[in-house]
Amino acid sequence: MDTTVKLTFCYFLFLLLSSSTVSLHDLSTRSNPFSPKSSLIRYWNTQISNKLPIPYFLLSKASPLLPLEFSLFTKLASNHSLSSHLPSFCSSANLFCFSGPTSITSGHSGDSDFAVYDGKSFSSYGAAHTGVADSFKNYSENTNFASSGFTKYSGESTGHGEGFTAYSTDANVATSNFTSYATAAAGGSGEFTSYMPHVNVPDLRFASYSAGGNNHLMSFKSYVDDTNSGNEQFANYGRNGNGVPVGFTGYGDTSNVVGSSFSHYGELANGANDTFKSYALNANNPRNEFKAYGGGGGNGGSDTFVSYRDGANSGTDTFLSYGRKSNSGKTSFINYGKSFNRGSDSFREYGKGSTGQSTSFSIYALNTSFKEYTKTGVTFGQYTKPGSKEGTENVNGILVNKWIEPGKFFREKMLKKGTVMMMPDIVDKYPRRSFLPRAIMSKLPFVTGKLSDVKELFGAQERSVLERVLTNTLSECERAPSSGETKRCVGSIEDMIDFAVSILGHDVVVRTTENVRGSKKEVMIGEVKGINGRKLTKSVSCHQSLYPYLLYYCHSVPKVRVYVAEILDVFSKAKINTGVAICHIDTSSWSPGHGAFVALGSGPGGIEICHWIFENDMTWTIAD
Repeated sequence: MDTTVKLTFCYFLFLLLSSSTVSLHDLSTRSNPFSPKSSLIRYWNTQISNKLPIPYFLLSKASPLLPLEFSLFTKLASNHSLSSHLPSFCSSANLFCFSGPTSITSGHSGDSDFAVYDGKSFSSYGAAHTGVADSFKNYSENTNFASSGFTKYSGESTGHGEGFTAYSTDANVATSNFTSYATAAAGGSGEFTSYMPHVNVPDLRFASYSAGGNNHLMSFKSYVDDTNSGNEQFANYGRNGNGVPVGFTGYGDTSNVVGSSFSHYGELANGANDTFKSYALNANNPRNEFKAYGGGGGNGGSDTFVSYRDGANSGTDTFLSYGRKSNSGKTSFINYGKSFNRGSDSFREYGKGSTGQSTSFSIYALNTSFKEYTKTGVTFGQYTKPGSKEGTENVNGILVNKWIEPGKFFREKMLKKGTVMMMPDIVDKYPRRSFLPRAIMSKLPFVTGKLSDVKELFGAQERSVLERVLTNTLSECERAPSSGETKRCVGSIEDMIDFAVSILGHDVVVRTTENVRGSKKEVMIGEVKGINGRKLTKSVSCHQSLYPYLLYYCHSVPKVRVYVAEILDVFSKAKINTGVAICHIDTSSWSPGHGAFVALGSGPGGIEICHWIFENDMTWTIAD
């Protein structure tokens, strides 16, 4: 073929592709036999015996890498040099990688209003300001990773006010570090209002916050309410301060498994006044740790716990070296831990070596341990004694709706035509990512023992939110399986296929709920089909985990029934969705505090529990 013919052919091909709805990238990845998607389709056809094609929802999660990119990144992974090409790797492979926040190092002399603001780091901001205020409103809303840092913020200021309102609302993972914040500040106040509500994984650290401050008021209102599995750390907070009052109002209300750690909090402080009011109210399994809190020679401090952990489900509180060697301090526990399901409290070295300290317990619940407790100035009023029927309350509908979203769990009898029920929020909140090809994924470190290599690969800094994400996911994947469970974390579709086949055999089908219509609304159940003839069977369920590439936690689920149900609009009766539901018939090994029992009553082994398969989750069963 001469040059003219070649040029004509190339030009014709260019025009054809330009006018077509199929992009060059799609054409290359779908038809090129060396693309990851083509390789995956071949693997599916060799492993699945029923000859059903690979479902689109699964194929769409395959790696979008072009053949040349696939070859290049596979070689880099083999040479352990992917980290030096991280930006291009993340972009080409559709991973979720992120950098640290942009730094802001100076501020205006007047008031500053940060509204609808995202991902910034404030260093030495507001230092030595006098009588001005900075307001943070609608900061990092509805984002996957809300990351910010406040370092040396408002230091040595006078009458400086900081207001955090509607901060990181509805974020997936939110992290904020307040380090050397308001050091030696005089007067003024910092207010946290509606701070990080509805966040999936909040990660907050207050280190050396308001240290050496003088009457710098801190107020935490509606703080991390309705969150899931978060952690807040207060270290060296208010240390050596003078009259630094802190109020915690509506802190962690209705949250699920939230941990708070107060370490070296208020040490050497003079006249500190901390109020914990409506703290962890109606929370599910809250964990609060007070370590070296308010002691170390502090003078005249006052801590008040009002409606603390009231109505909570289980939970653990640890008071270690609380108020140690303090002088004339006062601590009052009012309506502490009146949980409907008893929690655990441990008091060790509480007020030990203090002088003139007064501690009173009023309406205090069961399940406590007092070790090396101060022998003077302690008053117990309406304390629930062992053997008493008090201290355990029935769960009412209001509390259930706060802990457990309506419709998240339901009984099998609800899956019949004509039933009107609440559909929970089934929308996938995780960042959009793709699987890696197994040829690349298998060469990447994925074990806690090589955490430093994992962090280097994805550019995770020490104590960063990414480091925590990596650590948590690795730990969950390495956790020993529950009794009768077989589990595996998979980062490639090939690995997912292998796991499903190892449990169920080669004649399998994978399903997911069709779309998210009906989410958070009342819906009507239409026609219902029981998979495998409604017989008791086993399945493999796969749930997303948070990681830079698409990663699923898959586990075998024995003794279940799986259903496919039409989801109808309640008013028009029109079909809006096709939902996949799984009913766990044997719940005998489940925890007594499981949210399903909180919502539906009963306990382990007492009832079956059903739930929908959410967006992008999936369940594998033997083919009909």
